[in-house]
Amino acid sequence: MFRMRFVIITILLAVCAAPEIASADQAEAWTALRAGRHVALMRHADAPGGVGDPPGFRIDDCATQRNLSAKGRADAARIGARLRSEGIAVEKILSSPWCRCMDTATLLELGPVEAEPTFGNVVVLSNQTAALTAGARAMIDKWTGSGILLVVTHGANIRALTGILPASGEIIVVPSGSGGSKPVGRLTLD
Repeated sequence: MFRMRFVIITILLAVCAAPEIASADQAEAWTALRAGRHVALMRHADAPGGVGDPPGFRIDDCATQRNLSAKGRADAARIGARLRSEGIAVEKILSSPWCRCMDTATLLELGPVEAEPTFGNVVVLSNQTAALTAGARAMIDKWTGSGILLVVTHGANIRALTGILPASGEIIVVPSGSGGSKPVGRLTLD
């Protein structure tokens, strides 16, 4: 009986603490973004259809890939508006060359977007995961801008860097020079 009560109390405490932890995580992320000199790793907005892309997809043909839903397009615009309203100084935007990432990055309306192959989909390019992740770590390590480097990529790429699998549109903030392995906080803005 005592053991059952202990388990129930432990579960209740964990459930009650979760919003507080999430709130602290978001506060840390906002503080880091306002300070600059950090990297924001963003998973592309909602793109239904599972993981990866349909058989025979081509990177140069969006019609052959999983693409943003109407919700994903609206969420990307809303996230960009929120970052602008918070005064976040995005200095550079890099994106996976996949259409759902490029579209998310463009719809944020935070500046010009550069396709960066090292942030390509590690699920589809599974034979290149180690090289892509090493390349991504190197780019995070050498970020020296005074503002934010925003990277729009895939959830599996962010998990390979940070150990966190973010939701669609979620942002994981890491310090430059960390290779992405030391998250400061998380933001869910959609």
